[in-house]
Amino acid sequence: MQKLYFVGAGGIGMANLVRYFLKKGSKVAGYDRTPSELTDHLISEGAQLVFEDSEDNIPEAFRDVAHTLVVYTPAVPESNRILSYFRKNGFEIVKRAALLGKITATTDAICVAGSHGKTTTSSMIANIMMQTPHGCTAFLGGILRNTGSNLVLDERSRFSVIEADEYDRSFHHLHPYIGVVTSTDPDHLDIYGDEDHYLEAFSIFTSLIREGGTLITHTGLKYHPMVGKDVKIETYSAGEGGDWHTSDIKYGNGTLSFTLIGPDGLRIEDIELGVPVEINIDNAVAAAAAAYHAGATVDDIKRGLKNFKGAKRRFEVWLDGKEPGNGIVLIDDYAHSPNEVKSSIASVKKLYPRRKLAVIFQPHLYTRTRDFADDFAKALSTADTVIMPEIYPARELPIPGITSKTILDKVEGCEKIYCERKDLLNLIKNINFEMLMTLGAADIDRLLPEIKKLLEDKC
Repeated sequence: MQKLYFVGAGGIGMANLVRYFLKKGSKVAGYDRTPSELTDHLISEGAQLVFEDSEDNIPEAFRDVAHTLVVYTPAVPESNRILSYFRKNGFEIVKRAALLGKITATTDAICVAGSHGKTTTSSMIANIMMQTPHGCTAFLGGILRNTGSNLVLDERSRFSVIEADEYDRSFHHLHPYIGVVTSTDPDHLDIYGDEDHYLEAFSIFTSLIREGGTLITHTGLKYHPMVGKDVKIETYSAGEGGDWHTSDIKYGNGTLSFTLIGPDGLRIEDIELGVPVEINIDNAVAAAAAAYHAGATVDDIKRGLKNFKGAKRRFEVWLDGKEPGNGIVLIDDYAHSPNEVKSSIASVKKLYPRRKLAVIFQPHLYTRTRDFADDFAKALSTADTVIMPEIYPARELPIPGITSKTILDKVEGCEKIYCERKDLLNLIKNINFEMLMTLGAADIDRLLPEIKKLLEDKC
């Protein structure tokens, strides 16, 4: 593939493919709706990116039908002019998921699926595998802070680690050797219609695990795994109940450690988490199990989990409250489903007990707000203060009657504030809290440098 044009190049899932082909020596160009820190990095790495949707912005070199492959994400609307140009002129056009499936089809693919937990789990697996002689190539849905990238490239390795996205059934293009299912809480009902069809998609994903492979699935999930010939199924859980589980969980002095118990008498003691929050115990158990099946040793697993710095926007600590004269904690998390929000708030409260917690939650998508308003409200009600700006629409048009207040009005038992995004910084200056969390899959993270500086100055 000599030349590739990416429509939606700045999406986190597209960016790892942009990086992959740049490192392979291909010429890469693309379009995204808005510039970001990630697109700045892609440009510095050699990608030619534009941010205005006009066919006039397509470089001449990428108008060569015979030697240009066009890659797009389903999040790009059908009305996109650049994508329409390529369609009208007979270019070969593929979805991101299909291209990822082709790239990894000849590898021993470790594919992590789930409505939540998949980014951290796949990042943990990649970090463990990087400790081993086997290595891996990894396509991640977040920036691995150990490497500063969402791509790990090791051309000598037979293993690939892939975050298997269920949106638009993307994960059905993959060819797992080891499949991991972390969770199946309903999501993307604009695509699936109802919970039954959403769960069916995970069953189809497990049916793609190749002969002789392994499925590692969390206990208690609603879906029904379908696996082929000689595919082993193992379960996992943070506490007792799974084939892989933990015991002796210990918190203390900012650390979290546990013993991991696996099948056939396997026991790994004194595993310490580099990101010591409760929500990561489940992820670590799944990651250790998958890496073990891919040949990681006990020492590899312990080292990979201890030096794991986390993925950006996954419980990322911006201020830890330990700086002299500044006791404020600032944490950002991508939590965008009700269970993720609930787990994130519970984790931070356990990590910092007796501190007043304010949460800024930016709803992502009108459909998700409509479908899960009651559950979001219940999860957010566990904070001390809830601040909510307007919905981030992403690919969607407004739905009449659906706003942030659809959730906020149902929040109970805590202070709640509606504040437009443009006024958030001014609000933060004038309210009192000891911890601040920014939550959601929208673009709230772009304000974090300013929020951090404001809180540092405030103290």
